[in-house]
Amino acid sequence: MSQAAQTLGETQDRDGAEMLRISDLHAFYGESHILHGVDIDVRRGELVTLLGRNGAGRSTTLKAIMNMVGRRTGSIVINGNETLAMKPHRIPRLGVGYCPEERGIFASLDVEENLLLPPTVRSGGMDLDEIYTMFPNLYERRRSQGTRLSGGEQQMLAMARILRTGARLLLLDEITEGLAPVIVQALGEVLIKLKERGMTIVLVEQNFRFAAPLADRHFVMEHGRIIEEISAAELPARREHLNTLLGV
Repeated sequence: MSQAAQTLGETQDRDGAEMLRISDLHAFYGESHILHGVDIDVRRGELVTLLGRNGAGRSTTLKAIMNMVGRRTGSIVINGNETLAMKPHRIPRLGVGYCPEERGIFASLDVEENLLLPPTVRSGGMDLDEIYTMFPNLYERRRSQGTRLSGGEQQMLAMARILRTGARLLLLDEITEGLAPVIVQALGEVLIKLKERGMTIVLVEQNFRFAAPLADRHFVMEHGRIIEEISAAELPARREHLNTLLGV
């Protein structure tokens, strides 16, 4: 990325402009057409959720933002930069951190080595002391190999790893799946702290009870499209309608 582009992104980040705008996004895996014209806008400092039933296209939307699908058309603007033609390895340099559902922990490395492995892509990333303060469990297990971590500890490590890189836009995919309630509560507290630090978060989440009190807005997906947008203020009046859409 050019110095001018980086400066533009940093300026817009400070000014509170849109962090992410997705327009008419279509995504394909081979001949399979998965996303059918997705439109999403996310302002700096917001936490928004992508809700929907399995197969709705929520995880594919995050992968499409990172250019990790076979083909995509439309527009994806990140911090003022159009990224549709951008190579996948360049997108994190715009300050994007992606935490996939499968976590991607290196089993042969210990916790601290996993944390130090990703390169710093922008200034302002959290240092190890800040990360260990936010995730005290990781400090206690910092010399443990990835294979020795619980599912909750692996999820904390996957999130912590992208925070060190300087990412300001976090794409989080199903971070509570299969975890004990106490770990889910701890992750919710972490998201609140990250939001207080001004980070922008797009959260794919099946656990609506977890997501509901955290988000500024909810986008509901069905068959690769956004079918509803519900703000936090609208949620109490529309919760029953949303539960019907989600099948809960």
